[in-house]
Amino acid sequence: MQKTGQMTIVAAVILTATFATPLFAADTAVPSAPAAVAAIKTQTTCPIMKGNEIDKRLFVDYQGKRIYVCCRSCMKILKANPAKYVTLMEAQGITLDKTPDVKK
Repeated sequence: MQKTGQMTIVAAVILTATFATPLFAADTAVPSAPAAVAAIKTQTTCPIMKGNEIDKRLFVDYQGKRIYVCCRSCMKILKANPAKYVTLMEAQGITLDKTPDVKK
């Protein structure tokens, strides 16, 4: 019975400490933290064969964006409708590589 009473007191202290409102405005100050920086999600999988790892040697450039695929078969499918796959990947939060500038 004594342990039950002690556990009740401990639980009450924890709940009070957790949900108690501060008495002074200074108690509510939260240390400033740097603004959260959104992580850039890069393309790592093939947009055609979802889940397959991309091969950086196989790609299609479309409107300044580079879309990688896993194999030559997927490249043919991608070339038929690149806008579709750009839209799908961007909707998933994927940031596509930019088409590199080619100097002559």
